[in-house]
Amino acid sequence: MKPAGVVRKVDQLGRIVLPKSLRKRYQMNEGDPVEILVQGDHIILERYRPRCVFCGTLDGVREFKERYLCGGCMTEMAGLRRG
Repeated sequence: MKPAGVVRKVDQLGRIVLPKSLRKRYQMNEGDPVEILVQGDHIILERYRPRCVFCGTLDGVREFKERYLCGGCMTEMAGLRRG
């Protein structure tokens, strides 16, 4: 993890402001979902990308009945139905 060299204070409501330069560099726009991850004593912010509910992959994920599934899991589920 590379430090950005930026320090921000947390306000009364627990918010921080990401500098415009970082938002621009990481293509984060107003209203974009952000995922909050915890790794040891680090808090990590990432642009949210849906993952397959079964295997956790980010590749080829599509929404199906308000859930996210990858093509591999969809194919496997279709095989279960036939068998």
